[in-house]
Amino acid sequence: MKKALPWVGLAALLLAACGSGAPEGNAPAADASPAPAAEAPAANAPAPTQAEIDQAATATQESSGGETAEDASDASLERLAAMPENAQLPGGRWKSGVHYRPLVPAQPTNADAGQVEVIEVFWLGCGHCYALEPFIESWKKSKPDYVKFSQVPVMWGPAHRAHGRLFYTLEALGRDDLVVKAFDEIHKRGNMLVANDDAQSQRLGLAFARANGISEADFNREYSGFGVNTRLQRAEELTRRYRVEGVPVVYINGKYQTDVGMAGGQKQLMELINDLAAFEKRR
Repeated sequence: MKKALPWVGLAALLLAACGSGAPEGNAPAADASPAPAAEAPAANAPAPTQAEIDQAATATQESSGGETAEDASDASLERLAAMPENAQLPGGRWKSGVHYRPLVPAQPTNADAGQVEVIEVFWLGCGHCYALEPFIESWKKSKPDYVKFSQVPVMWGPAHRAHGRLFYTLEALGRDDLVVKAFDEIHKRGNMLVANDDAQSQRLGLAFARANGISEADFNREYSGFGVNTRLQRAEELTRRYRVEGVPVVYINGKYQTDVGMAGGQKQLMELINDLAAFEKRR
């Protein structure tokens, strides 16, 4: 299910949202053109209030559009299976099946001994991911040292893959700070940073990078480089293995899945992540 966000700019973006069940031509038809004037946010439009953001982000997630036949036949991840009581959070605020779902069997992680892996699967073009990003950024500054956090772009279709390549290129260049700016470019300025062909998507990404101090040579080297391609392959595998159907979604230590709606809000989600991570650390 999708609901339009309560302010014009992000509502227009969601109309262009796509998922694995959408046609392949799901990128905006206009390569580098801004959103139509009727849909673009006015220059002097007031910023959304926190109440509006909370309402929009908890209403729903960006959806993949349904499972493929391959997903349906993949029995390696029984996400709704009940976890034994000794593997659930103690009774109290958070309830299994309500605020989080156990993953049975647990999935492998890349965390070292003593670490707890937390993964957010997201999409740069998702309004709900954009609304959650300030909470993620704030949490990253105060999260426990034992939490190994990473953001993984969802790999549903061509537009998602193009945004994922841009995200990993910025990471490879050590410019993680530009991820927030990329979100703003898409959601505030109506520049989706993706087009209907790979070459034009690369040109749009390059224009954004150059405007933020990255040289053309550096950008192009990483954009098509081995490191970025390897990370994209891993993101493809994670999207398939976890059978991601909506974003943003968070996975804790390969054992728990939760999101803004299940937790009851962005702030509550960050608290739940901390509690699940602490529980895993003690185990």
